[in-house]
Amino acid sequence: MRINLHDYSGHPFQAQLARELAARGHEVVHTHAAQYETGHGQLKRLPGDPEGLEFESITADAPLIKYSPLRRTRFEFSYAKAWRRRLATQDFDLVIACNIPLFALARMQPYFRRRQMPWMLWHQDIYSLGVAGEASRQLPPALAKAVKEIAQGLEKNQVTNARTVVAIGDEFVRQYERWGLSTTHAHVIPNWAPLDELVPGARDNEWSRSQALPAEPVRLLYAGTLGRKHNPALLVELLDDTRARGVDAFLTVISEGVGADQIKQMCAGRTDVKILGYQDADHFSDVLASADILIALLEPDAANFSVPAEVLSYLSAGRPIIALVPEGNPAALDVVEAGGCVAPPTSAGAVEAATWLAGIKNDRAALQMLGRRSRALAETRFDIERIGDEFEEILLKAVGHAAPLRRTTTVRAHGDSVDNELDEAVS
Repeated sequence: MRINLHDYSGHPFQAQLARELAARGHEVVHTHAAQYETGHGQLKRLPGDPEGLEFESITADAPLIKYSPLRRTRFEFSYAKAWRRRLATQDFDLVIACNIPLFALARMQPYFRRRQMPWMLWHQDIYSLGVAGEASRQLPPALAKAVKEIAQGLEKNQVTNARTVVAIGDEFVRQYERWGLSTTHAHVIPNWAPLDELVPGARDNEWSRSQALPAEPVRLLYAGTLGRKHNPALLVELLDDTRARGVDAFLTVISEGVGADQIKQMCAGRTDVKILGYQDADHFSDVLASADILIALLEPDAANFSVPAEVLSYLSAGRPIIALVPEGNPAALDVVEAGGCVAPPTSAGAVEAATWLAGIKNDRAALQMLGRRSRALAETRFDIERIGDEFEEILLKAVGHAAPLRRTTTVRAHGDSVDNELDEAVS
């Protein structure tokens, strides 16, 4: 089967799934958005990768302006056109759409329909909620309400018209039911992190030395996106509250964009904070291993539908976790099971987490034990062969095949047919 696995964000576990499907004999082209700033997975061929695996980036003609509704919409329309151009160069049996912005995917649906191209919605977030929230912040109430209704209608349509849906949690399916949609084609597969790429390592490593991280303080680290679903100020509050309890602590933030810029402004001149951009996937294990405590953030309005991807990476890295996230979020449940600290994403929550940290800071054995619990939980949950079995069964059923292929690295060569529908109008 020829598959376009299009993960707009280019995150690590989607790339791992592309490799796993290719290892099973499928031809897989993994594509992602070149203009989207985030931490990426291994988006290049590596030694030993199956022959039928390709990685490509897609660039829209319009610039990405994330927090301008009009310019963001213009970008999404342009991005859909760029993706259609890529799809038209090769025949695919199935498209997997993951993390695709709402309006871009809406533009893709008529194309899929005309080409009679089956597609799967790998549903990572209820985007219409985010669109509604942004509209309420920037538009008059009446217009914001209209935008909310339009966005919700688009997302409901996408869930309905996908050949199959894989959601990352049960709450998604419950939301489909609240919308009055059929869920017979919906499946739940929780997200994961690649165990073979993110492994526990030494605190003192080549990366930590290259960044001149101090040896003595307790090292706190946040690695991930800092967008509307996060309050970057909580990272600084957690550091300050920790230091106020007599703990010598140092904060490293691995991120880019408006949230990272906010922390830079807040911490100008401080010597106990280091802000770095996204790091290469080849070094990410060492990045996480350099920390004593890893931190996750999530705002309350994203509680039910967003799972901080960094928590999954943190579990694989085998480090204790502080999660300032809403109670009941799936990531919070994982952190509790791993023995970490979960507190509300508020100033009071930062105080609670700092108190927890002050209680264990000198107990290296306890920190190591919590790290081992994190890794053990990851090994229980993140078996890529089992996950690959689940996805393959769903994908094959979506295109009308009953039995999965055997795992192999021998695949057919790509076809070179070209479709000339590049400039079709999208309705």
